Amino acid sequence: MSLAIFDMDNTLIGGDSDYLWGEFLCDIGAVDAQFHREKNEHYFQQYNLGTLDIQEYSEFAIEPLSRFSMGELTSMHAQFITEKIKPIILDKAQQLIDKHKSQGDTILVITATSRFVTEAIANLYGIDNILAIEAEIVDGCYTGKIVGIPTYASGKVDNLMLWLDEHGETLEGSSFYSDSHNDIPLLDVVDHPVAVNPNDALRAYAEDKNWPILDLR
Repeated sequence: MSLAIFDMDNTLIGGDSDYLWGEFLCDIGAVDAQFHREKNEHYFQQYNLGTLDIQEYSEFAIEPLSRFSMGELTSMHAQFITEKIKPIILDKAQQLIDKHKSQGDTILVITATSRFVTEAIANLYGIDNILAIEAEIVDGCYTGKIVGIPTYASGKVDNLMLWLDEHGETLEGSSFYSDSHNDIPLLDVVDHPVAVNPNDALRAYAEDKNWPILDLR
């Protein structure tokens, strides 16, 4: 029994949930569509280039949560899952998760997207363990700020190490599946790194390291 770790966006799903959440907010008129789309696209390009300021981006992405009650957000998110996420759930990803489960492995998602957006997506795959960007909640409402170490790049490793201590798990025999070069810090520390539908930078790195390259689409 080992730890099987999965990135979320463009790994377990056929798209980027944070980007799609932003598009969804525009579609339903919850934000200024022109401004939000321009900023969302700007940050998305920074992410692809590996130059993203994760603190700045996360607060941009999370700020709209502070404008709505928890009840309103629950309803909005359920609509988002139905319209934007369920169409990009990957059967091959589910099969891979089920294979690890059949081997007795512990399944963990580590994502640079907020828990608000991604926890329900992980649950669709039957995954209970998730490390994600944590949005601050005060008096039952989101503040628009984040707390803790962002689960991005080397921050994924930092959060994983804390999680391992808390849960009595180790990296012995561990696997990590990801599409992005931003996850190289974590891919480098597991026993079995796997590039999943990788971007060009990760594909080149994986080929140089002779890592497996997997297509889940």
